[in-house]
Amino acid sequence: MAEGLSIPQRGMKCRVAFRLVPVVAALILSACQTVVPRGPAPNVRPQPTRPLPGRPTQVDPGIPTDTARHRIALLVPMTGTNSGVGQSISNATQLALLDTKNERIRITTYDTAALGAANAAQRAIEDGNRLILGPLLAEDVKAVSPVARRANVPVVSFSNDASAAGNGSYLMGYVPGQSITRVVDYARGQGMSSFAGLVPNGLYGERASTSFLRAVEGAGGQVVALQTYDRAPGSISAAITRMGHNSPYQAVLIADGANAAAAAVPVLRKSGAASARVLGTELWNSDASVNGKAALNGAWFASVPDNLYRQYAAKYRARFGTAPFRLSSLGYDAVLLTVRIARDWAVGTAFPEDRLKDRGGFGGIDGAFRFGRDNIAERALEVQEIRSGTTVVVSPAPTGFVK
Repeated sequence: MAEGLSIPQRGMKCRVAFRLVPVVAALILSACQTVVPRGPAPNVRPQPTRPLPGRPTQVDPGIPTDTARHRIALLVPMTGTNSGVGQSISNATQLALLDTKNERIRITTYDTAALGAANAAQRAIEDGNRLILGPLLAEDVKAVSPVARRANVPVVSFSNDASAAGNGSYLMGYVPGQSITRVVDYARGQGMSSFAGLVPNGLYGERASTSFLRAVEGAGGQVVALQTYDRAPGSISAAITRMGHNSPYQAVLIADGANAAAAAVPVLRKSGAASARVLGTELWNSDASVNGKAALNGAWFASVPDNLYRQYAAKYRARFGTAPFRLSSLGYDAVLLTVRIARDWAVGTAFPEDRLKDRGGFGGIDGAFRFGRDNIAERALEVQEIRSGTTVVVSPAPTGFVK
């Protein structure tokens, strides 16, 4: 484990009901110089330490008790396949502490890949942490939840798998259903009523398909074609062929990453859907190359706002010498959430879990969000359009929530 720095939509209305934690515009750095004495060290004989009579010497295991700061655990993979994402999230939490100049929070990082998620959570609890940020993967959240719940320690994870929510665990990840609902609502508002969908086989595709059908029905539209495909060469082209030309549609959702969508669009155009608007999901927001895919020109997708993220990415790059992973903003915003709640959270007491359900929500790099009854972050999303190598916001994100 690594000790962290402790340096000081459907139809949401645009009403600001949360307060942002202030973020400084520049970091104040100070340099420290260690003076090394020259010449041989003096020969000093150490004096033995004697315990007081009748009182045994006590040695406390683990990290010393911190009576001035809140102990927060960060559980992410710092080794293994996902170490890059884990390191980026860890860096983001340290940057958030620097930016807020908070002196009451102390973050310790535990490697879920090396320790195992459940063991990492157990060690974090034994070290006196009262809140867990992370883990990243849904299976790790499910392993951590019962351990943390027994100790009355809430978990604010970075997963987007709805099945991992509950039992004291909250999800900050970008849930597919919300982005699909937002972009469908926007398309319906632009006069489109007939929709088609292409979804991959597997758990993500099943959830995307269910969300798509509900979103179109709720918006007063109609799904005239829906096809599934395997993530294998030629499969998506075959799915497009199966859709045929008998049911014309005005918009088509491709519930996959930008690469798969870009490969599918030329086939769609040749199949007769020359004027259909292409819709994407939250997966596109995590792809830095989405703007450069000419096939997606004119496509719409819903995303967390990017304006503050661009500023954050520049600051991150200046400090750590590399670009952040897109998901790292979840770590930054988790710290902002913690800082806000810590204003009236007494050190040494249990984390006030009820504060996570504040209906006014929270704010951060990724815009406004709040946890619903299902413990999943409901997000205020914007709709972006890909235009000639860039993205343009065609429907801004609401700035808050109506309680």
